[in-house]
Parts: sequence; structure tokens; C-alpha cells
Amino acid sequence: MEWLTDYKIPLGSWIDQFVNFTNDHAAWVFDIISETLNFLIDGLVDAMLWIHPLLLLAVFAGIAWWLHRSWKLVALVIPSLLLVINLGYWDETVQTLALVVCATLICTVVGIPIGIAAAHRPWLYTVIRPILDLMQTIPTFVYLIPTLVLFGLGMVPGLISTIIFAIPAPIRLTYLGVSSVPQQLIDAGEAFGARPHQLLWKVELPCAMPTIMAGLTQCIMLSLSMVVIAALVGADSLGTPVVRALSTMNVAMGFEAGFAIVILAILLDRICKQPGARPTRY
Repeated sequence: MEWLTDYKIPLGSWIDQFVNFTNDHAAWVFDIISETLNFLIDGLVDAMLWIHPLLLLAVFAGIAWWLHRSWKLVALVIPSLLLVINLGYWDETVQTLALVVCATLICTVVGIPIGIAAAHRPWLYTVIRPILDLMQTIPTFVYLIPTLVLFGLGMVPGLISTIIFAIPAPIRLTYLGVSSVPQQLIDAGEAFGARPHQLLWKVELPCAMPTIMAGLTQCIMLSLSMVVIAALVGADSLGTPVVRALSTMNVAMGFEAGFAIVILAILLDRICKQPGARPTRY
């Protein structure tokens, strides 16, 4: 086997050279991206922290009622967030929520159009499918390193890594939803003279909406699963006390912060589901 290992393909060296070349010649681009994303995240966090926690809790409860008209959901939201406040993790919960919201918005804005385009062009999905597989299967620490080199410490590398990990979900499920629209519906729309953009907005998207919303919910859950890893590169969130508890063997802090993450995950899952959809079993 020595003849095989003696001629190692320098794949890692090529990637390292590419990252260094990009950092040397396009650092200003990454600086602009970093400053823009930092401004958005910090602005969202500051705005939510400026509001009194009880008032913000009432806003979340109002949103839950407006979306689902369910007093049971409101009864779940209020005690759960009161418990988070009582445990002393409100600021970290707000920071986590800002990270998840920003990551989900970016994934939705980018992922849904790509999924629609892939559903209408099978060759495009054939091209991006292995890329999506790579994004979901490669260990997150692998692409956490280049994002840390390119964007530095803070929220931005954590956000970028979260987007890379979560964006395949809305792309795949949007593709699945749009490509699964019954051909009879499309034929009926064409028979009534609908143009391609009318078919998209009035036939395909309404029919595919449950699947697209499932992709949105999955994107939120995947983003939440990254908060601890994002904390390793300086992203302030509920992952920070978890990492601190791990380094100091503090069982109480680790359990409380982890429980706060679970509460946030359950609430976001319930609130973002379509009315009438069956809740996820935890």
C-alpha cells in the first residue's frame, strides 16, 4: 500500500491555498458581508432586548394566538418563556432567537427560489444534489474553520455555518413540493390560459405550501441545533453557557441552558407549523 500513500493527492493543501488566496485578495468583500450581517443581528438583538421581557413575552403570545387561534398554544408559550426568564437565560435566548431568525430568513430567501428553479429544470437538481448532500453530511467543524478565517470571531461565522448546514432543507422540500404538484392541476391551469408565472403563484405554490412550510420548520430546527457549535467561534447564544458548562463540568448550568434550548425549539416548532398540522413528537 505504500505506493498508494506515497503519492497522496494534496486535497487539503489545495483547499488551504484557495482559502488563503480568497482571504488575501477579497478580504474587503468578506469585511462588507461581516459588517452588514453584524449590523442586522446586533440591531435585532438590541431591539428585542430594549423591550421589557414581559412585554416581549406578551408579543410572542399574541403572535401565537394570531397565527393559530389556540389558547393551548398561548398557555404553552407564556409559562415556558417565564421559566426561561426565571432561570436567567433571557438575554441568551433573545440572541439565539435572532441568530435563528436571520439564518432562517436567509435560507428561505435563497433556498425557495433555488428549489423552484430545480423543480422546473431537472438538470439543475442533478447538479446541485451532490452539493446539498455534501453540505449536510460534512462535519460542521470542517467548514467552521474557513468561515472563522474569512469572517473572524463573532456572530457572523456562526451564522454562515448555520446557513450552510440548514439551507439544503428548504431547497430539497421546495423542490419536492413543486415537483409533486399533480399534472392534472397544471393541465387545468394551462387550459384556462394561465401563463407560467400564474401557474407558479396560483397553482404550484399553494399546492406545495405544506411541504415548503415543513422545510421552513426543519430549517429552524437545524439552525437551533447549531447554536452550541456556533458558540465555539464567539457567537453569543444559549450555546455559550453550554460550552462554558462543558469546560467547567458545571452540570447545573449545562442542564438549564440545554433546557432553555429545548423550550425555544418546541415553541418555534409549534408557532411556525401551519394551522391544523400535527405537532412534532419530542
